Amino acid sequence: MPALDHERRDPTPAEISRWRRYLADEKAEAALYRDLAQRRQGEERDILLALADAEGRHEDHWRQLLGEHGPGRHRPSQRRVVLRFLARHFGFVFVLALAQRAESDSPYTKDADATAGMAADEKIHEEVVRALATRGRNRLSGNFRAAVFGANDGLVSNLALVMGIGATGASSAFILFSGFAGLLAGALSMAAGEYVSVGSQRELLSASKPTQITLSAAKSLDIEANELVLVYRARGMSLENAEHRAAERMGVHNCDCDPSLSLRPDQLDEGDDHEAVGTGIGAAAASFCFFASGAIIPVLPYIFGMSGLAAVTVSCVLVGLALLGTGGVVGLLSGASPMKRGLRQLAIGLGAAAATYLLGLLFGGVIA
Repeated sequence: MPALDHERRDPTPAEISRWRRYLADEKAEAALYRDLAQRRQGEERDILLALADAEGRHEDHWRQLLGEHGPGRHRPSQRRVVLRFLARHFGFVFVLALAQRAESDSPYTKDADATAGMAADEKIHEEVVRALATRGRNRLSGNFRAAVFGANDGLVSNLALVMGIGATGASSAFILFSGFAGLLAGALSMAAGEYVSVGSQRELLSASKPTQITLSAAKSLDIEANELVLVYRARGMSLENAEHRAAERMGVHNCDCDPSLSLRPDQLDEGDDHEAVGTGIGAAAASFCFFASGAIIPVLPYIFGMSGLAAVTVSCVLVGLALLGTGGVVGLLSGASPMKRGLRQLAIGLGAAAATYLLGLLFGGVIA
């Protein structure tokens, strides 16, 4: 064990500093999970508290290695500090997404002073946090999707519109009017599209759910023909299991040999699928608001009286910062790198705007 090796000699200053940093990080992670647990109930609360206890066991390992050198102070990494602040003030899912990345970057796999069990714990913790984050992502995925895509569409489409018209040499007043027209038209279009899309998806899911017709029709069916067997086979049961369930439905026999086939009402599980899809009105409202909030940014310089190249430059800078932000949020929630997702959004948005700007220059030259 590493602890025994270090008992035979005094640890070096570098080792003491590293162990103190690990100890501070473990304390911060345990506190993070306890803070998150205070905002949850039931099973999720128990899981988070168990994670905090596991981090506490890791703390004991580093305390043992440090021995008399333990009392020295060391701040946890900046990531842990930020995570705990977010856990106390912001959304549960965002914090878990960040914690998932923190667990995946554990240095224990490459550090001989950490035990193999600790390295394995960190890998398992990543999966636990990933599963908890997935629950949260499923709860908000429907309206969140509409919000993110609405904001990005508003940013990119209206920036492209403003830059394209601006490149033709049009007046600032005309660019401003065009920007507001693009905002309203795009927001209404996005809202209508999301309402129809989500409503259609919910209808499709509802049409795919089993009904309770087997309960009311079973008593009148021909036992020999027994069409119920076809119903259960169509739902994916084997022939043997379908015959067993159909016989129970018709009251021919009652067998508890397989609890999964015992007689019980067909239940409509409306929760998970519809929760992930979201509601039509909610998606439409989110899409409208977020498209409008994104589309207003490119026209802000013109609202405040700017014109020409200065207005175009400020629009690009403002939209670029917004694209970095929305891309980073998507990266966070998806468990990917926020920076990479932000830069990808930036490249796509400015690329589209540059294309329309060149097109505007071309048309402006032709018109002139």
